[in-house]
Amino acid sequence: MKRIFFILIGLLSLNAFAQDVTLDAFLEKWANSKTYLLEIAEAMPEDHYNFKPTEREMDFRSQLIHIRSNMLWLGNTYFLDADFKKESPDLDSKSKKELIDILAASFDAITEIVKHIKSEDLLLEVDFFAGQKNKLQILNLMQDHVTHHRGQLVVYLNLNNIEPPKYIGW
Repeated sequence: MKRIFFILIGLLSLNAFAQDVTLDAFLEKWANSKTYLLEIAEAMPEDHYNFKPTEREMDFRSQLIHIRSNMLWLGNTYFLDADFKKESPDLDSKSKKELIDILAASFDAITEIVKHIKSEDLLLEVDFFAGQKNKLQILNLMQDHVTHHRGQLVVYLNLNNIEPPKYIGW
């Protein structure tokens, strides 16, 4: 009987450890994602922030604003107990430096939210427009969304003959 008890305790501990590793891994990846995106934003000259490769694409600035809006929406809506009120500040009139600072602060806000997530809450299901998802899936979506649009920004840099910063992804 004692042996079964210790096996169960060991399995429960392993599960908790695995979830803590998940949050730690996310936070490390998120920090690198922030650094890489800010380097990309810095690489594009301010007078090219309105560049878009086709009419159907967002311009460089709009891509950055969209990344910010999505991360704040996902982070606040699915990880805080307060209703998220989508703000609509006039980010189109901000300078490159101001926009980069605002973007950095948004990454930092998500970091603070994630630092307070209980690892056992990662498996909680939430209502999402694409169906039921657990909170771990929302974290993965948040990172994947940043990656998707950051990839577009790398193309924008290349189309302007600007060498993108070295990849920071780990």
